[in-house]
Order: sequence, then structure tokens, then C-alpha cells
Amino acid sequence: MNYQYILFDLDGTLTDPKVGITKSVAYALEKLNIEIVDYSKLDFFIGPPLQESFQAYYDLTEQQVNEAIGYYRERFQQHGLYENEVYPGIETLLETLKKKEKTLAVATSKPTIFAEKILQHFKLDQYFEVIVGSNLDGTRIAKADVIHEVLLQLSSPDKSEVIMIGDRKHDLIGAKKEGIANIGVLYGYGSKEEWALEEPTYIVNNIEELDSILNN
Repeated sequence: MNYQYILFDLDGTLTDPKVGITKSVAYALEKLNIEIVDYSKLDFFIGPPLQESFQAYYDLTEQQVNEAIGYYRERFQQHGLYENEVYPGIETLLETLKKKEKTLAVATSKPTIFAEKILQHFKLDQYFEVIVGSNLDGTRIAKADVIHEVLLQLSSPDKSEVIMIGDRKHDLIGAKKEGIANIGVLYGYGSKEEWALEEPTYIVNNIEELDSILNN
């Protein structure tokens, strides 16, 4: 299929944000006097909405979740944003797609303002027509809602021409809810086991395979 509109997740798809996210999560938990027993669990914060992860993994109350997010952002906006790396090969892929006049967009659960700053920092913002994330007030955190807003900003294209690329199940679930094709990437933080019930349209192991699908 020749997809004209290509939506990318940010964390775990365009960039590897592990250091910035996990350090900011650890900072937030320490502020709440929560001992971190297994630091490897903090990887699970990469991708899903923070509200969901803080509640699921640490069983926090709504008030504690809000406090944790506040502490997280306190560190993240000063340091964590830039403790991040673009995956090798991503910029070349984006450049190739733009030369083929594909319409590119970012659909992320990260707040839009943070996503924009990260993409600007790495000079990737030039490739995207639309950058949409969640809102700082805690709304529009579901990936389906983010994708829906992206499609609205792209003037509601034919969904058969749209594909969503991401590494976590939330990306695939959101794409399915919006009726668009999707690609699960295994170089990020998701896995085939996580996606078992989601049945991705495509699964790729690396950026070379992603390039092959997007460029036919």
C-alpha cells in the first residue's frame, strides 16, 4: 500500500528518551518518598501516558499521581528533554519521505509543548506538517484522541492513505480505533508479546525494514 500520510510516535520511535524519562520518573518517586526497588521497571514509563503508568506500577492515588507528574515535569523540562538521542537512520528516512512529498506528522502522548521542543532541538521539526501531543492539563492523553486531532489538522484525509508508526500497544490501539493501518517497531520499548492482541498491520525489527515498507 502506498501511504501518503505517515504518523510517527515520538518516544521509542523517532528518539530514544530512556535517560531523560527514567531519571525524571526516579526524581518524582523520590520526592514522594517511594523507594525504587527495580530500576528496570522504569522503562515501562516510556510511551504510555504518565498518569496511567504512575497509577499502574505504584498504585498512587489521584492526588499522588498529580504530584508525581508535577515533580516529573519539574526535572524533565530542565534536563530530561535533552537527555535523548535520535535513532540512527531516522533523519535520513524522514528526508527521503519528504522528498517523495509524503505528509508527515507526530502523534505522541507526551505534551505537545515538550514534543515540539525536542523536535526543534534535534532539528527534526522541519519534516513534520503537524505535531500533536497531550495537553498539560491532563486532557487528550489517549493515543486515539491524539491521532484523531492529527487527522483533523490534516483536513481529514482518506484513512486508507494513513498509517501510524509506534513501539507500544497504545500506538496500535489508537490507530485501530481511528481505523488506520499501523506499524509496530521492535527497536523501541514494545514487544510482540505486548502487541499480541493488537495484530499490527506490519511489524518491523529495525529502521531499514521500516524504510522498505514506507518507500515500497
